[in-house]
Amino acid sequence: MSEEFKRYVGQDIDVLFHPDKCTHSANCVKGLPSVFNVKKKPWVHADGESADAIAAQIEKCPSGALEYRRK
Repeated sequence: MSEEFKRYVGQDIDVLFHPDKCTHSANCVKGLPSVFNVKKKPWVHADGESADAIAAQIEKCPSGALEYRRK
């Protein structure tokens, strides 16, 4: 399995996305559309909500494809 990921940088939190792990449950998109929007480029806007809200949504990711790093 690849350890590659994409990093989306925000002021208070960075979002890491591991595409190889993603099962496309869409929990992130449905739960926090101001941050996760597949119709936009980049699809993750790490400053779209508070760091706490982003972290809470990422913790609901069933596949573990999303991670975060607080600053």
